Amino acid sequence: MKSVIAPLSENRMNEKAQDGSFMDTLKDAIGDVNRLHEEADQAVRDLAEGKDANIHNTMIALEKAEISFQLMMQVRNKIISAYETIMRMNI
Repeated sequence: MKSVIAPLSENRMNEKAQDGSFMDTLKDAIGDVNRLHEEADQAVRDLAEGKDANIHNTMIALEKAEISFQLMMQVRNKIISAYETIMRMNI
């Protein structure tokens, strides 16, 4: 379960914020989500092809990918909400 949260953990986000821009942090987080989805796809392919795949590990990989995607969507929603709030402000 730790690896699901690891791509966007607070410590990692703080390290990225010190080393690079907010955009770099977002790109890295999106890359992590993409990697988890690719791993889940490969696990499903292996299971479908009858390779040495375990259904439990396949389901875990799928859930990790789903949870990371849901987290990414919530971050996106918050960013859009913040942008809309700023755009409504009177100057």
